[in-house]
Amino acid sequence: MGEASALFGPERVAVVGATEREGSVGRAIVENLRADFRGTVVPVNPNYETVLGIPCVDDLSAARADLAVVVVPAAAAVDVVREAGEAGVRNVVVVSAGFGETGSEGAARERELREVAERYDLNLVGPNCLGIISTPSGLNATFAPTNARPGSMSFMSQSGAFVTAVLDWASDRNVGFKDVVSLGNKAVLDETDFVRAWGDDPETDVIVGYLESIDDGQAFLEAAREVTRETPVVVVKSGRTDAGAQAASSHTGAIAGSDEAYDAGLEQAGVIRAETVQDLFDAAQVLAGQPLPSTDDVAVITNAGGPGVMATDAVGDSDLSLASFAGETIDGLREVLPETANVYNPVDAIGDADNDRFRRALDVALADDDVGCAVVLAAPTAVLDFERLAEDVVSLQESHGTPITTCLMGGERARRAESALNEVGIPNYFDPARAVRSLEVLAQYRHVREREYETPTEFDVNREAAREILQRAEERDTTRLGVEAMGLLDAYGIETPAGEVVDSPVDALDVAESIGGPVAMKIVSPDILHKSDIGGVRVGVANEDVYDAYEDLITRARNYQPDATILGVQVQEMVDIDAGVETIVGTTRDPQFGPLLMFGLGGIFVEVMEDTTFRVAPVSGSDAHEMTEEIQAAPLLRGARGRDPVDREAIAESIQRLSQLVTDFPAILELDVNPLVATPDGVEAIDVRLTVDPEKL
Repeated sequence: MGEASALFGPERVAVVGATEREGSVGRAIVENLRADFRGTVVPVNPNYETVLGIPCVDDLSAARADLAVVVVPAAAAVDVVREAGEAGVRNVVVVSAGFGETGSEGAARERELREVAERYDLNLVGPNCLGIISTPSGLNATFAPTNARPGSMSFMSQSGAFVTAVLDWASDRNVGFKDVVSLGNKAVLDETDFVRAWGDDPETDVIVGYLESIDDGQAFLEAAREVTRETPVVVVKSGRTDAGAQAASSHTGAIAGSDEAYDAGLEQAGVIRAETVQDLFDAAQVLAGQPLPSTDDVAVITNAGGPGVMATDAVGDSDLSLASFAGETIDGLREVLPETANVYNPVDAIGDADNDRFRRALDVALADDDVGCAVVLAAPTAVLDFERLAEDVVSLQESHGTPITTCLMGGERARRAESALNEVGIPNYFDPARAVRSLEVLAQYRHVREREYETPTEFDVNREAAREILQRAEERDTTRLGVEAMGLLDAYGIETPAGEVVDSPVDALDVAESIGGPVAMKIVSPDILHKSDIGGVRVGVANEDVYDAYEDLITRARNYQPDATILGVQVQEMVDIDAGVETIVGTTRDPQFGPLLMFGLGGIFVEVMEDTTFRVAPVSGSDAHEMTEEIQAAPLLRGARGRDPVDREAIAESIQRLSQLVTDFPAILELDVNPLVATPDGVEAIDVRLTVDPEKL
């Protein structure tokens, strides 16, 4: 496809299906274009000579347009798009509904639309969308009742209704946009295309999105990772469900729903994920209007103790910290504040503070090198003029270059003061927590900008040996493999204890004697997933007991599931679990993002504890190390309660090797290494199970 950015600067816009009929979409789009568009509007309808006073043409070939907006019924829309391609109109917005959202017939129509767009190399938005807006040219090719105000945010949404609501809301609050796109069914252009286009657009300061799905997670991750180095991207992703885990057969699959993949993928791409619509636009506005903080330390300056405590609590709940003032800052605050004031952070100038006192205190605090950002929090009093306070905040923000959010708490007085703040991009909130959260977003994006992306390490592995092991699933007419596939880990350099799978008690004894000392024994069956639940695992088995233990394990498995495939018993060297920490490294394949890696506290209670973290594969060394730090049990790995720290470097390397394995073999749908026992001397994988799609080998 061509460049999505070409949609936003047309000189002639054709509206195919334009009409004068009251209440029609074709009329609404012509009216919206006629109102502000600085180019030429060309209605296309053979049944009219003019539409709303504008000369009409019979077909697209006569329109000589560089953007076509299609509002004809779905049955005719594909032919119109084909006509656009033949007429050389490369940019098309299909507003018409009746495609993939309506069933099999509509889906077939959408496939045909996509094929036509590919044949003519069209930039196509939709179908089933509201349209597009670009304020620099006055382009409003939508049927929304409210146009966008000019601004530096570019906004995309999969919901057309959400676009209309946002435009109406934004108009009341003087929030502006550069471009607005209703994505619709995303038959051709999708969120990745617009992230790329707006990332190259010098007039777009922030990219904002409401997304219900991301069609190609890996492509989006790659594009957003590049764009977010210069332009912040903030999205709300709806549909926070675990539907992807319903049919899971591994621990990882059971824990990892679709939302974990989105969380991991968006974080790795540097995209800021908002939880609510309010958070979405709070983040977008502060990113568009304020510089990035030099540190994560915030100063709170207030005339009200209670709201100051609320702001302090909000800082404690965030990733920010209260700034520790330097001695000279404290001395300076003592000079400008009365004795009863609090000169430590949060600074309380007390209730009788007038504008001069407030300004001097803020000036001193912002001069402190440890202060990366500030919240100015004020309750209305008879001696404090909010409009003058707003002017002082604007002046001091500009002179110090420190990002500020304000919390001028009140009604009409606060609203009058907001206009001065809004003009320079300083947001004002009634709730102190929102003011702090907005500063946290700025700090979060600073970390995104500072992040250095690493190329994943390519380890020397034995791919052919791994392929042969995976092919056993097809040979046995099964999709599941267990400990009989431990060689898969060996092939990718992940340490495993000595051991073998045997199919007789005599062979079990031979293996145990070759290992020496007590051994672990476990039933090997692709049909019995939770072996410990049925007594299918024995540990510390002495050589003289190996024969009987083998017979007992087989009997238990037969009694539990008579029709199960029993491959034998694994006899394995004992690992001193008490000397280390049981962890889990696993993967499941997400439909959008591909292989999703999980690391966490392992053992038999992994699904109960769910102390886990996720990344989209492939992962780099820094990704893997971060995963070992993110779980709640990280102190155990570092050596809590006098224990020696485990070899976290070995854990990180195992995560990377597993990442390479599942990237190399898309046939691996799910895989668990549980437990991966980490000790001060390294790691050992005790058990493995995986689900394979033999057709992908």
